[in-house]
Amino acid sequence: MAEPFAVTHPGYAPQDLERWAAEPPKTHGRTAFARDRARLLHSSALRRLAAKTQVVGPGTDDFVRNRLTHSLEVAQVGRELGAALGCDPDVVDTACLAHDLGHPPFGHNGERALAEAGADIGGFEGNAQTLRLLTRLEPKSVAADGSPVGLNLTRASLDASTKYPWLRGRAPRPTSKFGAYADDAAVFAWLRDGAPADRPCVEAQVMDFSDDVAYCVHDVEDAVVAGSVRLDWLREAEVRARVAAQVRDWYLPDVGDDEVDDALQRLQSLPYWAVEQPGEVYRGRRHLAALKDMTSQLIGRFARAAEDATRAAHGPGRLTRYAADVVVPAGTEVEVAVLKGVAATFVMSAQERQPFYARQRELLTELLVALTERAPDALEPPFREDHAAARDDAARLRVIVDQIASLTDVSAVAWHARLT
Repeated sequence: MAEPFAVTHPGYAPQDLERWAAEPPKTHGRTAFARDRARLLHSSALRRLAAKTQVVGPGTDDFVRNRLTHSLEVAQVGRELGAALGCDPDVVDTACLAHDLGHPPFGHNGERALAEAGADIGGFEGNAQTLRLLTRLEPKSVAADGSPVGLNLTRASLDASTKYPWLRGRAPRPTSKFGAYADDAAVFAWLRDGAPADRPCVEAQVMDFSDDVAYCVHDVEDAVVAGSVRLDWLREAEVRARVAAQVRDWYLPDVGDDEVDDALQRLQSLPYWAVEQPGEVYRGRRHLAALKDMTSQLIGRFARAAEDATRAAHGPGRLTRYAADVVVPAGTEVEVAVLKGVAATFVMSAQERQPFYARQRELLTELLVALTERAPDALEPPFREDHAAARDDAARLRVIVDQIASLTDVSAVAWHARLT
């Protein structure tokens, strides 16, 4: 006999547990949200993240992170912060594990290439592709009529995985980001049933902030270990000015140089800021240990700041679904953006890497042309079925984009070599 609903899912309503396609009742054991997390953990889409670019491409170094290790780290941060705020930790965990599923080969660079190639069919957006995977492409469940419904997660878990809760072109603020393609509007409307317009649930906000926290500290750590940046460079005025310009360009358009300087000074004054000491071997064991301690301490610093500010604004009790918003202090927001700006300045925007990035985009564009010419035979069986069922050229192109987005960095290069 199943446990009473209120015991197994405190803070959530029966509607939050509904699934897009009805399933037979489960026997006593895991909660519905624990089942969601298990489905995500066992998905092929999650496994593929192990061979997709985070900042440094997979296979270039045994130390640096890939999309899978990044997602696991985001889930660890999010699960603890969510639990501290009263969210169901499995809902937050699922959202964090899912947040990068829609990324194509070569990360944001590949996303840009597919967005340009698919401009006439609704574009391409990693977050919208994540929803498409969760509700359609990942093979796990089918509806009564035989149509695929992806992992068939609960409404609460799907909503928590939706960072940008609007369709393309309907954002409440200037941004190219969106959470669902027009082709997936029906399931998007279902998962957002009863939700305030354009507002992500608190679990999605925890996921989003945890992503920023993990991203900013770990990308700097990877950049230091890869030799792309040294933290002592940040003492130089010219370097700080470059970082400030990068932060304005990519993250906080209105931030001033003085705010960036203040944030860097706060970070550099922390007792655990990992700058090598005179006489130490750079990137030696002692320095790497200090670097690892710094990343751990910074995660705690940022998470505690958000937890304290959110509790101060909303008080005690369970903060679930739309009962609250995550509050991030302005100073913490700038510190996070500054660390992201450091990685962006010395890795993603480095001039010597631009020809490499351009070639990646060319490769995906050429692969799309080759697959369009040789579809459906060149497609994997599930996408071959989708291509055969597509009603027009636009729908067939979307299938080609889905196929390419599913590939890893390595397999995209291999497919390109084989097909072109």
